[in-house]
Amino acid sequence: MTESAIHHTEFGAGTPMVLIHGYTVDHRLLLPLEPVFADRPGWRRLYPDLPGHGASPRLPHRTSATALAEAVFEWIDATVGEQPFAVVGQSFGGQLARAVTARYGEQVLGSALLVPVVRWGTDRDLPQVTAVERDEEFLACLPAGADPDLFAALMARHTKPSWDLFEQYVLPGRRAHDRAAAAELEADFLIPYWPEHRTEQHQGRHLLITTRQDALVGWRDQLALLDHYPRMAAAVLDGVGHNPQVESAETVRGLVGTWLDQLRR
Repeated sequence: MTESAIHHTEFGAGTPMVLIHGYTVDHRLLLPLEPVFADRPGWRRLYPDLPGHGASPRLPHRTSATALAEAVFEWIDATVGEQPFAVVGQSFGGQLARAVTARYGEQVLGSALLVPVVRWGTDRDLPQVTAVERDEEFLACLPAGADPDLFAALMARHTKPSWDLFEQYVLPGRRAHDRAAAAELEADFLIPYWPEHRTEQHQGRHLLITTRQDALVGWRDQLALLDHYPRMAAAVLDGVGHNPQVESAETVRGLVGTWLDQLRR
């Protein structure tokens, strides 16, 4: 048992949809997806803050990818129970979403993986060019305390409109996370095996979204997931960085909307 208290934000009613954010952010990073549900009622959207992120306290023991996966499993057991559900995961949350699908099998209707973590460290295949636009005058005037290096790493367009999105959806969680727990997780960032290698191919409807300018996880490594999900659609977006649901929200909502419609059918 992890004995972890996971705080979550909830909208709507119906079939559960678990949406898992990434590393050192919180559930607010995925809120740009909410408009896709406006004309698709019947989904109970559950946005957890992972332990040590947002409003959730850190684990009572050392933080690792495996420990966070176990905490999420316990939370799903308590919150979703035996109902069929779908899962969305972004970045590190994409790795956890893959583990959730493997753990719950046919109970999972399908998953949407947004720039999921597949490999880490020197094993990553990263793009050489990760910026498509830079406003040097704006960057020179960023406020004191801003994190321009993080901004540059996460976003492909280094402009005022992109900064406004970054400030709204990324920075709040970044400022709220537990630094000590994050350092522990960074040292033990991968589940020690691919979740897909411990189970049969999942027959649900799945969606993979990657981006050409993702400086953190890249896009080539993620394509290997297609071999494990026979009904997985994939999109590689151009001109977008590590937060496509923020930086290219309309396009991502269109893809996620199609995936939701397929789940309903």
